[in-house]
Amino acid sequence: MKKIYGSAAEALDGLLHDGMLIAAGGFGLCGIPELLIAAIRDSGVKDLTVASNNAGVDDFGLGVLLQTRQIKKMMSSYVGENAEFMRQYLSGELELEFNPQGTLAERMRAGGAGIPGFYTKTGVGTVIAEGKEHKDFDGQTYILERGIFADLSIVKAWKADETGNAVFRKTARNFNPPAAMCGKVCVMEVEEIVPVGSLEPDAIHLPGIYVHRLIQGEHEKRIEQRTVRAA
Repeated sequence: MKKIYGSAAEALDGLLHDGMLIAAGGFGLCGIPELLIAAIRDSGVKDLTVASNNAGVDDFGLGVLLQTRQIKKMMSSYVGENAEFMRQYLSGELELEFNPQGTLAERMRAGGAGIPGFYTKTGVGTVIAEGKEHKDFDGQTYILERGIFADLSIVKAWKADETGNAVFRKTARNFNPPAAMCGKVCVMEVEEIVPVGSLEPDAIHLPGIYVHRLIQGEHEKRIEQRTVRAA
């Protein structure tokens, strides 16, 4: 089966439709699938629900899809650093399903493992728990969280072989593996594609069985905030 495509647009061809749920890897601007995000913007697809730790910044990452009003709902943990996100949410233009970071990661991982739901103590007694099933185990109250089953996963890795076995670099791994696992189709962008057999098997972070389409491209490594000492 062909996995390597020439561009982000080619890799997304036939996968996008209005109203779909997309799981996106990345944390802040670290390990984000920027090429795939740009291709989604250029496609014009709209009314998207996006599950991602956050929504980038105003002019980069998922923030570009907020600027073009292509995202209808965010399933996120952190909503700072993005003035447009705040403006749309406070004006009622953007829906937000707030998730604690660990819960969001586990919801993605559960979806990838075929688990429809799980119980967690995180969020009990807060607005996170409103409308969710509560259950006691050994005298402790837990809430039911649903696994995320996305129509599409978009992720970014450092290296991958031609079958999609992937290695992430340091903290850029973040949400990428669980995001990749929970999509019906996973499209991954990488900095380098290497021959099959050249990656140490024990060093592979994401098996190629989860990756359906693959692109290689140039990436811009931005720093989200830079603080320096006064001269």
